[in-house]
Amino acid sequence: MFKVVYEDNHLLIAEKPPNLLTQGDATGDVSLFDEAKAYIKDKYQKPGDVYLGLVHRLDRPVGGLVALARTSKAASRLSGQLRTHAMRREYLAVAHGADIVPSGECTDYLLDENGTVRIVPGGTPGAKEAVLEWTVLGTQNETTLLHIRLQTGRKHQIRVQLAKLGHPIVQDMRYGVDSPGEPIALWGAKLTLTHPTKKEAMTFSSKPQGKAFAAFDTEIDRFLSEDDT
Repeated sequence: MFKVVYEDNHLLIAEKPPNLLTQGDATGDVSLFDEAKAYIKDKYQKPGDVYLGLVHRLDRPVGGLVALARTSKAASRLSGQLRTHAMRREYLAVAHGADIVPSGECTDYLLDENGTVRIVPGGTPGAKEAVLEWTVLGTQNETTLLHIRLQTGRKHQIRVQLAKLGHPIVQDMRYGVDSPGEPIALWGAKLTLTHPTKKEAMTFSSKPQGKAFAAFDTEIDRFLSEDDT
């Protein structure tokens, strides 16, 4: 079951656990979207189908914050914020290696081929530009805690771009080198948006789960307690 971080008549902010689909797919497995609709239907005793708009997604292995709209007006306005980058999604990741430069930006072109994404030359048909910024928050045991901001929201973007830099995310089974066991060390930790009807700026935070993150408990608490700038 997901965790409700914030809820009102127009907006639902959920914390998705790792390995739960954000939205249903061909597997038929239950999703955050399914669970959230059932939660609203049960809590408010709503007859018939419940409206819920999914504004953005997280990869199945990834945990963290997801915004859902409870009205069509909210869905339209939040989607507009996402398109114009007024909605800001910030991630924490633990990557392999202790030699990552303190901050940086990388731009690549990503191509999705049957669910697996790879970096291709610019101008490749179907490729999409992907821009990522990172800041190092700490190092422990040949791993590095990164604060990541995306200028674009492409499928598997963080995972692919960090792997290309030679620093795959710890426990990334698709683009990394680890063995199964722990969830991927990537988490949607902060979400900043403007409330769709109140027009108020709001920032939500979520503390990452998993063994890789535990080594950085102090750094994570410091990051989550910082005022959004």
